[in-house]
Amino acid sequence: MLLSRYERMIARRYLLPGKGEAFIFLVASISLVAVMLGVAALVIVMSVMNGFRAELFDKIVGLNGHAVIQGVGGRLPDWREIVAEARRTPGVTSATPMVEQPLAATYNGRAEGVLVRGVRMADVKPVIGDKLVMGTLAGIAPGTGRIAIGSRLAEALGAQVGSEISLFNPQGQATPFGTVPRIVNYTVGAIFEIGLYDYDKAYVIMPIEDAQTLLLLGDNVSQIELQTVDPDKVAPILAPLADKLRGGAVIADWRSMNAQLFQALEVERVAMFTVLSIIILVAVFNILSSLIMLVRAKTRDIAILRTMGATRVGLMRIFMVVGTTIGALGTLAGLALGFVFLFYRQAVVNLVQLVTGQNLWDPSIRYLTELPSKPDPVEIVIIALMALVFSFLATLYPAWKAASTDPVQVLRYE
Repeated sequence: MLLSRYERMIARRYLLPGKGEAFIFLVASISLVAVMLGVAALVIVMSVMNGFRAELFDKIVGLNGHAVIQGVGGRLPDWREIVAEARRTPGVTSATPMVEQPLAATYNGRAEGVLVRGVRMADVKPVIGDKLVMGTLAGIAPGTGRIAIGSRLAEALGAQVGSEISLFNPQGQATPFGTVPRIVNYTVGAIFEIGLYDYDKAYVIMPIEDAQTLLLLGDNVSQIELQTVDPDKVAPILAPLADKLRGGAVIADWRSMNAQLFQALEVERVAMFTVLSIIILVAVFNILSSLIMLVRAKTRDIAILRTMGATRVGLMRIFMVVGTTIGALGTLAGLALGFVFLFYRQAVVNLVQLVTGQNLWDPSIRYLTELPSKPDPVEIVIIALMALVFSFLATLYPAWKAASTDPVQVLRYE
């Protein structure tokens, strides 16, 4: 919005406090702070929620793949042919056979439910190789009786590297006296921490050959994990493969396996954006009220300007610039405050926990071990534009009121 020299001078003067106008300046300052807080709140909340979804996606997909092929009855006897067919499917980058079964683990009288996953160690090393907190994967090989367990499971059992834990399989050998449960002892060779509490509390990783022996599967596997070139297009990529496997196996992608969790996150994200936008709307009403007060206080000045040749459009531009400037400064300050908070977010959480004595970030509830953040440039631009547009709209009525001032009526008794 281009202003003439005198319009810029008047707008600058109206933005600064004048004699007897401290209250108007106070209201304008409160408006600026309100816009700043509203923008900062939106940036912080949306970035944290985006980070929360991204972290969950990376950890869940990193351990479970983009999709899995599951056999009818929990077994895939022809898994080698299926793996070869999956790898030939355009868009599929890897197909990994594995065995997965919920069992029970015991150690020193403690018992925990676990999820045993048998994989080829060459396939699991890229996933948890850099997430080890104790031990090494080098000694975990078929026939060695060594396994890797999650850090939370190790805490719950009181186990560490070198501890011998027992895995309990209720589906054991059939005898004339009934089914005898199968109990096998394994040595903990490594402890890993994925960062997702449910996984760190449950997962036991072992060579696929040992898992097949423990679960009496023979040469069968229970599922095949698939990775694709684009997780957002996993359904169309795997559609041809699903048609070929129809009747013998089913494909479940990451959306269907975690549908409730990601849908809840998306609903919460939209709801939080809508609710927090109201803060900016309230701040804009403060801009509106401060401009109305300014127009009433400057009525005589406006009348004099009109008699000196100021146009209605020029007066409208002056007050629109004043209000929009308040909104723009609040928006910039809000963006700066939001980025500073996000940079020191974990320190802020730790400080609040220290002051209140409350655990605000319990990984058993929130799945993650620390507060995530992933600012989205598109969302940030939308937030800034929304604040600027609201601020601009709030200036229209006061600017029109100022431009409609009749100098004859105002100066009649001067």
